[in-house]
Amino acid sequence: MRITVFGATGNVGSRVVTEALARGHEVTAVVRDPAKPHVLPAGAGLVVGDARDPEDVARISVGQDAVITATRPAPGSEPELLTATRGLLVGLAGTGVRLLAVGGAGSLVVPGTGGTTLVESPGFPAGIRAIALACGEQLDLYRADEKADWTYLSPAALLEPGARTGRFRLGLDELLVDAEGRSVISMEDLAVALLDEVERPAHRRARFTAAY
Repeated sequence: MRITVFGATGNVGSRVVTEALARGHEVTAVVRDPAKPHVLPAGAGLVVGDARDPEDVARISVGQDAVITATRPAPGSEPELLTATRGLLVGLAGTGVRLLAVGGAGSLVVPGTGGTTLVESPGFPAGIRAIALACGEQLDLYRADEKADWTYLSPAALLEPGARTGRFRLGLDELLVDAEGRSVISMEDLAVALLDEVERPAHRRARFTAAY
């Protein structure tokens, strides 16, 4: 398959690129600033583009089977996430190219709380509240869209570098926790869950989540 990745040099995006290449897919990484040094796995192509620009998105997606976005704005620039989401949705509207977004966990419902989301929970870290709220708005934009073929992946509450095990559970809108009440997944296994969805679509126009 031909896959384009926005945010390909980030923590999650780079692992998505690595996983896709390992599966034999043709991967194109999108960068905004070609002057910056970009470290990408061997075999990945490189193009210059901006997810915030629908024309860029449309141009880059021609001939692609899927577009994946794993972009994350710098602290203080959280509204850029919504601008990029609009650019992707408009740029891919009616093209038939699938759009898969790596979002946030904050909008997942905490089990046993009667509907309280993770970001609404007591003790939610203040330092990531702004991006969690932006991700919630991002999901709202996807759910309101009627023209793009999108899928939204929310990670577990704790997403960190780790091992690729290929063993995890999938859910929908509720936070997945283990027997000790922890919600965690490695970035490597989140990439596995995402590429599984690319290859075997099961959550079209829907959100799903993955955790151990």
